[in-house]
Amino acid sequence: MNAADILARLGFPFKACDSAITQLKRKEDGEPYRVWKMKTGEKTYILKKAKEYEAEVYKTILKGVTKYVPAVFGIGDVDGDTYILMEYVEGNDLRRCTREALTAALDALTSLQNAFWNDKTHINDGYTFDMSITGRENRRKYLLDQELEAAYDKFLAVYKATPRTLCHDDLLPFNVITDGKRAVLIDWEYGGILPYPVSFARLFAHGDDDPNAFFYMTGSDREFAIEYYYDKLLAGKGISYTEWTNTLEYFLFYEYCEWVMVGNKYGATDGENFGKYLPLAKKQAKKILGNF
Repeated sequence: MNAADILARLGFPFKACDSAITQLKRKEDGEPYRVWKMKTGEKTYILKKAKEYEAEVYKTILKGVTKYVPAVFGIGDVDGDTYILMEYVEGNDLRRCTREALTAALDALTSLQNAFWNDKTHINDGYTFDMSITGRENRRKYLLDQELEAAYDKFLAVYKATPRTLCHDDLLPFNVITDGKRAVLIDWEYGGILPYPVSFARLFAHGDDDPNAFFYMTGSDREFAIEYYYDKLLAGKGISYTEWTNTLEYFLFYEYCEWVMVGNKYGATDGENFGKYLPLAKKQAKKILGNF
């Protein structure tokens, strides 16, 4: 089904035939997916098939949030699939990270997390803590390394004990769009009330000093991000800087274990990502087991 048919079925208030419609492609591999950019008159929209818990997150947790997430103009179902009509956000993502863009992204993240710190109203909305812990416990089965498993058990204990707030559990750099002043977090299919470092660690862990890397972020920008996030969010929450940086070590370890799990689970241990992340996970495990 194309965008024009979906719009007609949903009854959204403009005609697709009056719009310039472009189907977007995944940044990872260039494959088209069910997201369309539509320009009608002076306005530009995104029509997308909602993934996982995305529509629920927009209807519940993000209802009324206007500054740091895309505006939503309509949500509806067609043949069992849910579609969202939303604002198209102008700007660049964080794959080529700059200090200005990183600061805008951290301002967006910390503002949202301040607003939902220890939130009890939305603990059952979207991607819940119980859903997240089930997935994280399942990842352990595919590490196939005693040292990694021992460190992972420590991570799970820390994960369960860490204060919670609104998190975007897939906040990779291409899920942040910024014009340098305003940053918007997009693709909320894994949004929920989760341990606070989840989003930061996802955004931070995969940055690389190599300018040719898929996610480029300098070491000085990473150091800046750790301190800035602490000052903007955690300093007023009774969390010490040492506690923050120690907690972050566990959440970075979890991120590195992702590609170890993928390689072992799908027989891709000869792949580039497995080769990159296994040594990172092993190094991080030694830090954790040695208490840093």
